[in-house]
Amino acid sequence: MSGIQARPLADLRERRTSIKWHRFPADVLPMSVAEMDFEIAPAIAQTAIDHLLRSDTGYLDSPGPLAAAFADFAGHAWGWAVDESRVHLATDVTVGVLETLRLALPRDGGRVVLTPPVYAPFYEMVGEAHAETVEVPLREETGWSLDLPALETAFASGVDAILLCNPHNPTGRSHSLASLRELARLAARYDVLVVSDEVHAPLAHPGSPFTPFAVACTGAGVRSVTVTSASKGWNLAALKCAVAVANDADSAALLTRFPEELAARTSIIGLHANIAAFSSQAWLAETIDRITANYRLLADELATHLPEVRAVQPDAGYLVWLDLRALELGDDPAAELLDRARVALNSGPTFGPGGRGFARMNIACDPATISEAVRRIAAAARRPAAATRIATPA
Repeated sequence: MSGIQARPLADLRERRTSIKWHRFPADVLPMSVAEMDFEIAPAIAQTAIDHLLRSDTGYLDSPGPLAAAFADFAGHAWGWAVDESRVHLATDVTVGVLETLRLALPRDGGRVVLTPPVYAPFYEMVGEAHAETVEVPLREETGWSLDLPALETAFASGVDAILLCNPHNPTGRSHSLASLRELARLAARYDVLVVSDEVHAPLAHPGSPFTPFAVACTGAGVRSVTVTSASKGWNLAALKCAVAVANDADSAALLTRFPEELAARTSIIGLHANIAAFSSQAWLAETIDRITANYRLLADELATHLPEVRAVQPDAGYLVWLDLRALELGDDPAAELLDRARVALNSGPTFGPGGRGFARMNIACDPATISEAVRRIAAAARRPAAATRIATPA
């Protein structure tokens, strides 16, 4: 078993100050916010400490050594030959996506395809870019895959870009090489920019290969930008550093127009932490082992206590998409379970069409938390809604 472990919940509440630990009362199991309960890699922590002790703070204007560190990791992990000259800094993944849209879309905002159920802030990004959202839902019946015929129909109707989530959030699916190649072909045919959020990619599970869109689209003649960071893979949430990589000459020219503030607002400590992360391979492998073991535990607990609930087994990451429709808790079971079971999950409907009756669970935590969450949900689901909520220790 992996040496990566999470501290007890009470200890984490004392040690950590993020919203994950202080948004809800102490009797709530916090399993919504996408942060790991695990300690970060010692080498990354020491890197941050060393730069602070040297008073190495200040502003950035380029990725500097981060470009080479990311390119080296991407080459070894995925066979992606990254052109370091096309790597740009972004304050975080969402800002990188938004600023790419702002540069690429027409003045009237244009139209952007989303593939729901999908990371809820995508909707906000499209809105901030003053664009119209065009929804092409994933196909649940084929394992939450891209609906390529529907995407072609949308592209033919006139759209400017698609936000691809790969691996997909909330389903955890890594899109297949074949589907990505077909998406690239369609996007090239209809001149649609592909902006691919690949922040969960380093956490690909054993036996579930991940393919970057940049690799799949080779030779297709498509315009595309990949935005990613070490933030999810190495538990560096909110350290404010990401990279946006242009995958073709036209997109490379586009990203040279990024506002200067995009790099200046990036954290210099975050940059050095990202560099250290991309070489922390042993920690990453152990973390993936812990996450996959936690998923097996979740599946076993559900089979024992909640056989009606279906979990979508992720190909990557630590977020699990739960089908709770059989429990008849309404369109938003997360809201019901927060009140009745004192378990905080992400609300399915916030991810768009396909989210009703679903919730997202974060399993990057102590195994005991997973077991307790399932048993609380089972107890709450078996009681009438008007019953007093379950008693839990403070």
